Amino acid sequence: MNYPFLLANAPGVAGVDIPLWLIAPFALLLLLIATMPLTPVRIKHLWEHSYPLVSIALGALVGAYYLIKIPGGGTVLQHTLMEYASFIALIGSLFVVAGGIHLNVKGNASPLENVVFLAVGAALANAVGTTGASMVLIRPWIRMNKSRIGAYHIVFFIFLISNVGGALTPIGDPPLFLGYLRGVPFFWLVEHVIGIWMIAVAALLAVFFVFDWRGFHRMTHKAQQRAEHADTWRFDGIINVLFLLVVIGAVFLPEKYFMRELVMLGAAYASYRWTPAGVHSKNEFSFGPIKEVAFLFIGIFATMMPALGYLEQHGKEFGFTRPTQYYFASGSLSAVLDNAPTYVNFLQLAQTTAESESPAAFAAAKGDPAAVVQVLLEEKPLYVVAVSLGAVFFGAMTYIGNGPNFMVKSIAESSGVRVPTFFGYILKYSLPVLLPILVAIGLIFL
Repeated sequence: MNYPFLLANAPGVAGVDIPLWLIAPFALLLLLIATMPLTPVRIKHLWEHSYPLVSIALGALVGAYYLIKIPGGGTVLQHTLMEYASFIALIGSLFVVAGGIHLNVKGNASPLENVVFLAVGAALANAVGTTGASMVLIRPWIRMNKSRIGAYHIVFFIFLISNVGGALTPIGDPPLFLGYLRGVPFFWLVEHVIGIWMIAVAALLAVFFVFDWRGFHRMTHKAQQRAEHADTWRFDGIINVLFLLVVIGAVFLPEKYFMRELVMLGAAYASYRWTPAGVHSKNEFSFGPIKEVAFLFIGIFATMMPALGYLEQHGKEFGFTRPTQYYFASGSLSAVLDNAPTYVNFLQLAQTTAESESPAAFAAAKGDPAAVVQVLLEEKPLYVVAVSLGAVFFGAMTYIGNGPNFMVKSIAESSGVRVPTFFGYILKYSLPVLLPILVAIGLIFL
């Protein structure tokens, strides 16, 4: 899970048209994130030193426009900043706590062992969230494959554990938690999408096995022997399992007085103070990755306000009447926007469409949002399935599609792993590997 306390009923700017040009800062920030790592060394170093200022400046530009030009824009900006604070509190706390857990593993995992690891991680994401599972498992994943770690190891980890795996429960991914807050029963998705989830996970694992089998058999016999005798299994920092449970449990605390965030940050502080220095040293722990995420995502959260506002204002014009339309629309936007508010907007659009098709069924539920959702689940369950799976699955299409993606990338880079660039990730893996699987799922099941 990333930031499940996003405000499900944040006010919009009804009656005020969002100008399309205001989406330009968001597009520019995405372009810079994608292209700067590909530039010559001097320009790349300049970006590495200046990206916090650039991100904050673009976000401030949009924020100022909302404050000055848009009636009610200050309220929207306030909700966005609260949303960002919750996001950083959760992802930062999980980063610190997970940094105090050290799983010493053998560095010669076979393709089958890797498949089992990813499958267990995908299932675990539904219990501790995609962010929790990602932060706890990424370092052991790197170590157990250190003798032949490749870019595809990181990519499939993001596909399965940081995204697709968490599609079964409200804990798994923040969009689903918002659905739970709006009246979708906790186990409703498990009952309706478990088969689709298993097929998606199995398909990705099968493709990964092919990649990994080739990589494993390219290793020389001597390299395999060195890896086999390099390490033994060991678990250090077990107290942080308790702190991890505290952070996850804090998700369900009341929103008032930032109680959730304070408990999370308290757990992170205690973890950092009580974790032996040797454990942090073994994990090569530093605050660099969370710093990068914090600065970039403050700009992303602020600059994407116009894009989400435009979607809220003009979504009804799309004329969606089929589940596949909701699946691909919510998915395509979740690949580059925050998937939680995207989910909320399309869920609301689905309610409006279903009500126009069956007004009598919704008449008795008028005025009760939870009752309206219950009618939607009865009348058009595939709409909800489509929006849910689109928001969760397609978050894996880019590094910025879901909070853990960028964090995993940063941790891998800080560990010396060569990961794909923004465009490399999309062109080498997302489009040729992930997208065909997601398209097939949508066409077959929705």
